[in-house]
Amino acid sequence: MQGENLTIGGFFFLEGFSRYPKLEIVLFVFSLGMYLITLLGNSTLILITALDPHLQTPMYLFLGNLSFMDICYTSASIPTLLVNLLSSQKTIVFSGCAVQMYLSLAMGSTECVLLAVMAYDRYVAICNPLRYPIVMNRQVCVQMATASWVIGCLTALLETSFAMQIPLCGNLINHFTCEILAVLKLACTSSLLMDMTMLVVSVLLLPIPMLFICISYVFILSTILRVSSAVGRSKAFSTCGAHLTVVILYYGAALSMYLKPSSSSSQEVDKIISLLYGVLTPMLNPIIYSLRNKEVKDAMKKLLGKNIIASNT
Repeated sequence: MQGENLTIGGFFFLEGFSRYPKLEIVLFVFSLGMYLITLLGNSTLILITALDPHLQTPMYLFLGNLSFMDICYTSASIPTLLVNLLSSQKTIVFSGCAVQMYLSLAMGSTECVLLAVMAYDRYVAICNPLRYPIVMNRQVCVQMATASWVIGCLTALLETSFAMQIPLCGNLINHFTCEILAVLKLACTSSLLMDMTMLVVSVLLLPIPMLFICISYVFILSTILRVSSAVGRSKAFSTCGAHLTVVILYYGAALSMYLKPSSSSSQEVDKIISLLYGVLTPMLNPIIYSLRNKEVKDAMKKLLGKNIIASNT
């Protein structure tokens, strides 16, 4: 397959962590555990935000979308990783690779935009509390969430379409998933159109949302510091703390992956960072939003209490 596109019936070899066979069992147990916790935590968060009437607010609407994205993002790559960690034939068909690449890019890109939307929600809630019900009404929130999905899915479709049309010199991907940068390393020649597309999308989905989030939090911080009551300041900080923690985790991992200079000596480190980015962050999101959030904890207690009562009757 030298210098030719892989056909729909072709396949890729995923090198993954095959150089470290003893490490693969450890990674299997770690990834499986994190994946199950991710599914349980995010599914629970979606369930309680949908069922509890006290959580029918803009923040929890966006949080439900975030949890759904985390489930889709991890499910796009982790099941394949788990199979390959126990298999000697670490392969994936061309169409499967394209789908995996698209889903990972779509969920990651959508989350970038949604985190900026959630920062705006916190800005309005703290800086303009009297206008909050009007500005962030149900229709506006649905439109903002939908726009996040549309932007993320369209940019992912554009990147995946270009990436899978580039002539490839080989089919051995030095990664555990069809990550776009790992696939592009197989390209026979550099593509100016692909490079420009990646640059535009990277700027659109990383620095711009980050700048928007930073500006939002500058206004939020200045408003909180003007609050005379210590209790009021503490309450305001607590409403933003979870979101800010998720932003730091998400963008910190994303920037370390996509905006650092590439080098052959760091490929194994890249895989570890990618694994943590793909498993640890989605697992931590529901935990972060639950531990410091009284409303979520109360909703969980109600849900568990109803289930216990129902099981005893």
